Formats: sequence, C-alpha cells, structure tokens
Amino acid sequence: MDYSKYIKFYPDFPIKGVNFVDIIPFLQDKELFQHLTQDLSRMCDAPNVAAPEARGFLFGAGMLYAQNPIQNLIPLRKKGKLPFSEGDLVQVEIMKEYGPDHVYFRKSDIAASRPVGDTVEITFFDDILATGGTARGLALGLNAQKVVIGGKEYKVKVKDFVFLVEIDDLPGRARLEDIAPVKSVIHVTEG
Repeated sequence: MDYSKYIKFYPDFPIKGVNFVDIIPFLQDKELFQHLTQDLSRMCDAPNVAAPEARGFLFGAGMLYAQNPIQNLIPLRKKGKLPFSEGDLVQVEIMKEYGPDHVYFRKSDIAASRPVGDTVEITFFDDILATGGTARGLALGLNAQKVVIGGKEYKVKVKDFVFLVEIDDLPGRARLEDIAPVKSVIHVTEG
C-alpha cells in the first residue's frame, strides 16, 4: 500500500526552518490504521517495542493488536509523566533538531518484557526519523540497562529501529546504523 499519499506537511512548525510531518490522517481511517500497524509490526525484529510519546504510543499500542509476536510496549515519556518507585526511573538526555531535552523510562516496564536467551531485545519505534537525536539517545540509554526478570539478570539490546516516516536528506539514518538496522515505511525529502 502507498502510505505516502496520506501524510501532510506543515512548513516552519513548531519553529522556523522545521517542516512538520503530520501523520494524524492515519488515525482518521480505521482500516488504514489497521493495515499500517500490521505492516509496522511485521518490520519489528523484537517482541518488545519501545516508543516515545505521544505519536509513537499511538502506533506502538496498535502493534500490540496486530497479528505478530509483539508482546510488550515500553513507554518513553517526558518529565513528570511516569510514576515510579525508588531506583526504577531512568533519565536520558536527547538532542532534538530544535534543542536538547530529556526522556524517561522505567526499568520495570523493560522487566515486563519477554527475554530472548539472556537478552531483552527491543525494537525502537517512532513516527518520524529526522536527525536521529531522540532515537540515538534513547537506544544508548536502553542498551546501558540490565533488568531482573524472575530472579535472573538480563541485558537490554535495541535490535532494530522502525519508523513510520524517514526524512531521507537528514542525517538520522547515519546516526543510528552503528547501533542497529534502520527500517522505514515511508521515505520523504525536506526539499
């Protein structure tokens, strides 16, 4: 299916020089959304998906219902959005195309995952790949973790990156390929 005809572009949003890629049209058609989340889930090489808010959640949650082996969604959230127990919350600094930020995840959400061998394998999913700062920072933060599941310690590994839209003339892919393979459904350019 040609999904590219459904996206919209808004220049100079949220700041001048940034072209916003609007993926909301995928949420306005139930059948289209079902097809898309099924196709996205087929691209994931891990049974656990880590997705940043807010748009990553929308599609990541849909992948849990697709016919696939995805078993767990690990939420990646902004400050103040995740309740946590002592020692559970991990803060990761990321660099967005319009400045630095922080994103958080809980080790307990990773521990709800299904391990593969001695590793919790994760697909990092997000809606847009632009400069890759968010994905890179979070993947490195996830890869630095170890979690205990059923009394046994497991390492954490981002096995692949999956994006709904990749902006091909920005450096995102190049910033991620040293961590894991990068896959995208739709390819666009800024120009």
